Amino acid sequence: MTDLLTLGETMAAFRTAGPLRLGGTAQLGVAGAESTVAIGLSRLGHQVEWIGVTGADEPGELVRRTLRAEGVGLTWARIDPARPTGLILFEPRVGDISRVTYHRAGSAGSGLAPSDAEQAFGTPPRLLHVTGITCALGSDPYQAVRTAVDRAAAAGTLVCLDVNHRHRLWSVAQAAAALRPLLPSIDLVIASDDELAVLTDATDPVRALRDAGVGEVVVKHGADGATSHSDLGVVHRAARQVPVVDTVGAGDAFVAGLLSALLDGADAPARLDRAVTTAAFAVATRGDWEGLPTRDELALLDHEPGTALR
Repeated sequence: MTDLLTLGETMAAFRTAGPLRLGGTAQLGVAGAESTVAIGLSRLGHQVEWIGVTGADEPGELVRRTLRAEGVGLTWARIDPARPTGLILFEPRVGDISRVTYHRAGSAGSGLAPSDAEQAFGTPPRLLHVTGITCALGSDPYQAVRTAVDRAAAAGTLVCLDVNHRHRLWSVAQAAAALRPLLPSIDLVIASDDELAVLTDATDPVRALRDAGVGEVVVKHGADGATSHSDLGVVHRAARQVPVVDTVGAGDAFVAGLLSALLDGADAPARLDRAVTTAAFAVATRGDWEGLPTRDELALLDHEPGTALR
């Protein structure tokens, strides 16, 4: 059985060494919130499948090759010869603040359809992970998410929603209209403090989500760690202290650690421990997913800074 199924767009990613307008060198890779989570879980030993669409082009081949190399299954991924693979540009602007530019309008990934999700539930996965990003890509991707959520709920599969709100893709009001109808089928919500308002207008958003039937609400506080709210109570874990190299992808790395521990049957404190650890790996290395740990590497941050492992 597949441990985790996720769906979304993975793009070719260019990371420049300086401001984009000045030109210069760039490093080519791939990026996508859902595929970062998929890679993170695969490195931790889980069986993962990604549903997505790429173009019949070299960037698309880069995406597929990268995911295959990282052990992510592409059984239900497809190639659209009529649309190009999307593109994302990262540029460091000042300190550890980066600016992101998307070129994804009309991309293959935005052609994700409900039928792509439907076919993946012949044998239901243990866990379905969806994000607000895929829902923001258009009507068909949104319906694909709704199809996956409905099929998962009907099969008794756990469903995780990471709000992952992107202001450049849609407004809070648009996100709220799309994501709130999903809540009756969601078992686990992951959101940053400011993203909770996407899901509810209540003055106590966590309580409102719990009252609506969400089994667990995990709130990310950035540098202040994260808090889990469930029937077992409230658990908080501080963020791990590491040198900040690149914050892009830290949220998805957090999700990967959290879901990995959930699949392992760990309790809430242990789930948060792994989540803040995988997030720290992302923050302390460049790229969305490149620095994510294997299971054997999870204890690396327990060593003193500057340690050479011989």
